[in-house]
Amino acid sequence: MNRMMAIVEREMRKFFRSPVLMVMSMMLPLVQLVILGNAFGGKIRGARVAVVDYDHGPQAVKVREALQAIAVNIGTFTSIDYTDERKAREDVKTGKIDGALIIPAQFSRRVYADDAPRIGLVVDNSDQFTSGSIESEMQSLVDALNAPVIQPRVITSIALQFVELYPYVSYMKFLLAGCIALAMYVSVMIGGGMLYIDDKARGVHEGYLVTPITKLELVMGLNIAGAAKAVLAGICITIIGSLMSGLDTIFHPMQMIECLALILGTALAFNGMMFLMMVRVDDPLVPRAMFGILNTLLYFPSGAVYPIIAFPPWLRAIAVVDPFTYAIHGFKSILLKDGGFVSIQYDLLFLFAFGIGTLLIATPLFKRTL
Repeated sequence: MNRMMAIVEREMRKFFRSPVLMVMSMMLPLVQLVILGNAFGGKIRGARVAVVDYDHGPQAVKVREALQAIAVNIGTFTSIDYTDERKAREDVKTGKIDGALIIPAQFSRRVYADDAPRIGLVVDNSDQFTSGSIESEMQSLVDALNAPVIQPRVITSIALQFVELYPYVSYMKFLLAGCIALAMYVSVMIGGGMLYIDDKARGVHEGYLVTPITKLELVMGLNIAGAAKAVLAGICITIIGSLMSGLDTIFHPMQMIECLALILGTALAFNGMMFLMMVRVDDPLVPRAMFGILNTLLYFPSGAVYPIIAFPPWLRAIAVVDPFTYAIHGFKSILLKDGGFVSIQYDLLFLFAFGIGTLLIATPLFKRTL
């Protein structure tokens, strides 16, 4: 036990003697949380929509008034007067404006005559997010114009009422779980995988081999130190990320215990996975070359950025065996939903089983000789 703890102490001392390494291992997830959290998931504001009015009748005026109401209140888009439909289409195509609303001649007369009145909307659907937002607001505007001025006493149409279980969840809060898992992965990759290979290249492990330390003690010492680094990174990012995104659930005692259990399971799973990948590697360039590939292969299919339910079947198959998936699901269940241990029990089971299983496979592969 003393020999194993001596290895742990050496690894941790080396880790704390490099504060820049500690900070940099957490900078990427924090920068990603701030940049992506504010860049994605927001509502479209200030889009430019041209209005080509060939009618100028009372119903066209109502449409223009509704457009002005959207510009003043919601601010999704502002309207710009155009006189030529062809010019408006060309400006949408070249990106000068984001859409064009065409009010045809005789529009008001068709409304009063119930003669299938129509207005046209030209959008640049190469940008699905912007065009979808404009289309959604325009559809709401048309629905409001179609509503009868005097509502019937007996409502005969079907209405859908939304019931949201949780308060508004911004994309920054949604992204926090993935940033915690990513910080722990970066910590394991840099503080575990890369340092382990660098020590082998420098001959540090040759010094271990002339001591009476056993293979199991050496493996456990290295992995306990690697998991401890990941736990520290996970705790720091959880606290800092919660403060930055405005989440207070982390400061409740029960949620703190649940988060700590999930951090321990995630650290064990990530460290076991990384040790299994690096146990027979000798070239220091290999982990650096693998970093980007593993990050893409494990992080993005996990549901951290986009829901898994939207993935094709082959990508869902990767998510099933990806420890990131269970770590991120667990952190979301605690931080966003306050689901308790019941909501994370299968996540914890998978993470601990995955971590122990990978270590059991990696231990026989570890070479006690040069």
